[in-house]
Amino acid sequence: MSDRIEWFAELDSTMLEARRDPRPGRVIVADRQTAGMGRHGRAWLSPAGEGLYVTLVLDVTPAPVLSLALGLATVAAIGAGDLRWPNDVLLSGRKVAGVLAQSEQNRLIAGIGINVLQREFPEGLDTPATSLAIEGIETTREALLERLIEAVDRMVALPPAELIARFSAASSMVSGKRVRVEGIEGVTCGLDAAGFLRVREDNGTERTILAGGVRPV
Repeated sequence: MSDRIEWFAELDSTMLEARRDPRPGRVIVADRQTAGMGRHGRAWLSPAGEGLYVTLVLDVTPAPVLSLALGLATVAAIGAGDLRWPNDVLLSGRKVAGVLAQSEQNRLIAGIGINVLQREFPEGLDTPATSLAIEGIETTREALLERLIEAVDRMVALPPAELIARFSAASSMVSGKRVRVEGIEGVTCGLDAAGFLRVREDNGTERTILAGGVRPV
């Protein structure tokens, strides 16, 4: 798999590099990003040599459920983690990894950031952060990348129903959890057939959440 990897010392963003040249099979990694991209326009902190910042160009038809596949692949590569819908990975209740999925020329651009060696983070983050090093998980970025590539290839090949079942089993938040998301508060009641989150409000109304940051109440 190493022949698929393009490793840069610095990029503005691995996502932007993939969008500039979305050839299927590209695996773009940067030691440092100057404009790392998170979900909903947020920045992804990318200090040099401390995290795994990677984007894969996948020759698959983009679909919402594939975001779940990327989250599952990230957990598989790390070997631990709780999935917060749609694709944040938490350890000890703190964010250790995130996924950003975008469509480009009918291909899936899959950006994944994993905090590996960081020992401290800025205050005021939207979600408190952690790293594999802080959590006592020892690995190298290179070994983690190899596991991640293999897991992504495996997960995106699964049928949607299996992805939804696996994600539901790997997440403490998709069922029976009181949450707030996009101004809606209620109890999660699973995923629909497309992988979107269902939330039941206190008045009994069931809402389908298409996007947003889910937070426990």
